[in-house]
Amino acid sequence: MAKVTGFEGIVAAETDISLVDGENGRLVYRGYLAKDLAIEQSYEEVAYLLWNGQLPEQDELEQLHMRLANLRNIPEYICEIIDLLPLSISMMGVLQTAVAALGDAAGVAWPPTLQQAERLTAVLPSIVAYRYRKLNGLPIVEPDAQLGHAANYLYMLTGQLPEESHSKALNAYLILGMEHGMNASTFAGRVILSTQSDMNAAVCGAIGAMKGPLHGGAPYEVIAMLEEIGSKDRAEPWMRNALEHGARLMGFGHRIYKTNDPRAEALRIVTLQMTGEDPSFELAIHVENTAIRLLEEFKPGRRLFTNVEFYAAAILRAVQISPDLFTPTFTLGRIVGWTAHILEQASVNRIFRPESVYTGPMPAADLSVI
Repeated sequence: MAKVTGFEGIVAAETDISLVDGENGRLVYRGYLAKDLAIEQSYEEVAYLLWNGQLPEQDELEQLHMRLANLRNIPEYICEIIDLLPLSISMMGVLQTAVAALGDAAGVAWPPTLQQAERLTAVLPSIVAYRYRKLNGLPIVEPDAQLGHAANYLYMLTGQLPEESHSKALNAYLILGMEHGMNASTFAGRVILSTQSDMNAAVCGAIGAMKGPLHGGAPYEVIAMLEEIGSKDRAEPWMRNALEHGARLMGFGHRIYKTNDPRAEALRIVTLQMTGEDPSFELAIHVENTAIRLLEEFKPGRRLFTNVEFYAAAILRAVQISPDLFTPTFTLGRIVGWTAHILEQASVNRIFRPESVYTGPMPAADLSVI
């Protein structure tokens, strides 16, 4: 008998936060198309939307900017914990450890609060930047309260004020990574929270799920393809040769979206706006256009569209984020969606307790009862 696994197609909860519509290529955040938000709004504005159900008024946005800026500093004891961790611990493991320690120190209790969500969202980029610079023997860069969320993250990583094009591109990437329905990490967080555990524990579980390569896998293969192509004049011969030898062009096709991936559409628009400011963006646009034409030639009717990994790779490559930070950087976007779901779960809480079907052997008949 085939075993039923994965919960695919099973409804686990009702949510007001997002809709993933694969058939029609739509990703909706609280009634807004995510691709529009990524192009038009800031990280802070979309975070406010997911947490509160509406976009902020100007004074509400200014207050959120101020609160997040004031929460960016890492407590000294967390720095000491991070410094004691072995070099072999991955950045995702560092995030789990730090988040757990933040929760225990705060003595957080049920129910979770929006203030806890804001604190985690603000401090996670500082933790990543602190660990990254420590590992590379670089002086620690303190957060800049005048910078927005995405720009400040780049500043703490590099020690230099980022180019506006880089901040805009990363801002869009983080917004499109904020939320994607009942994915594995979001479900893990909601399950943990449903036991009336605390928000930090739930986020630790979500980070653990994101750490797995089947969920939080970063676009390394797309990066490798773009690096090998290198220039516009090499794009067509390189990809034509790959297709002639049966190889895949990485960054095209998606399991859920049966039409254009709306996240890729938004990142493409952002990338187009940045052409002329960075040759990496220009190469990405040229490679995509060439790939779509060649895929229709080699695989007619397959309708292989660009997926979010392609432009995620293009943007992360352009803003020069180290490959070992790809999944942690994605996590800095998804923390907003996780905490929004955690708050929603608390408001309607009932512990998750699914059934399972036993398929193992049964004990021999007890003849003594005959």
